Amino acid sequence: MPRPGSAQRWAAAAGSWGCWLLALLLLLVTGPGGASEITFELPDNAKQCFYEDIAQGTKCTLEFQVITGGHYDVDCRLEDPDGKVLYKEMKKQYDSFTFTASKNGTYKFCFSNEFSTFTHKTVYFDFQVGEDPPLFPSENRVSALTQMESACVSIHEALKSVIDYQTHFRLREAQGRSRAEDLNTRVAY
Repeated sequence: MPRPGSAQRWAAAAGSWGCWLLALLLLLVTGPGGASEITFELPDNAKQCFYEDIAQGTKCTLEFQVITGGHYDVDCRLEDPDGKVLYKEMKKQYDSFTFTASKNGTYKFCFSNEFSTFTHKTVYFDFQVGEDPPLFPSENRVSALTQMESACVSIHEALKSVIDYQTHFRLREAQGRSRAEDLNTRVAY
């Protein structure tokens, strides 16, 4: 038989455990600190550049996709701090490029719609700098991960893949909506 007041102590402990679990889940859902994910409008005859300070030896990935506008194509160019071109593609709808920074400095990547005279574009890009920090640092660890820590790591990996799928389907939905609206205006005309 439980002692008087143990239900209140259990409820308080469960409440604090629930808060701890909620805080852990919020930490798991957040992405890496060095990632930039932006969707922006690129007017016709325009060029838009972005800058990122990167340390030497850091692995980086640039992914982009044109969501709406014209033939769904854009020019993309990536330069190192000295102006050396690392990546250059013309009239691409989507692409991905991974590189390791050869020197410290500000890297520049630009999207250009200068070849288009009357169609603006909507461009999405994801620029990831570095690797995800470990969920549980192993520097002071003498034992293997506990079952709870292993479960947290697997949940974290699953949530990252869910985020990637959601982003992919959100972009497909935006493209489909744009095409449907274009078709609707042509039918209405």
